[in-house]
Amino acid sequence: MSGGQRAAVTVAAVLAIVSTPVFWLFDGPDTGQLVGASVQAATGVGALVWAWIQPAAEARDSAVRTGQAEASGGGGAHTGIRRRGASGNRAARVEQSGDAVAHGRGSNAGTGIDYTG
Repeated sequence: MSGGQRAAVTVAAVLAIVSTPVFWLFDGPDTGQLVGASVQAATGVGALVWAWIQPAAEARDSAVRTGQAEASGGGGAHTGIRRRGASGNRAARVEQSGDAVAHGRGSNAGTGIDYTG
């Protein structure tokens, strides 16, 4: 679950916990209203707990059957996965990586996973 979804569920749960039960309880509830308020509050608490125990959404990169990467004259070419800042905290997968050819000074080519600095 993403952070935005978690926040939305949290807000909805808090509103469910306090909205109608508060109005019922201020007006001298009868037995049915007291039971309804308790069920609604329990539902809100359950949704809140559920939202916070969900694992965070994980972005996954995947490059399958990557092709030929060729660079020359100081250029760069990459057909796989390139991540800035060596952020290797997510899942990444490359299958059947193809050829990588670099010609000339300062050229680079890659077809796999590149954690660039």
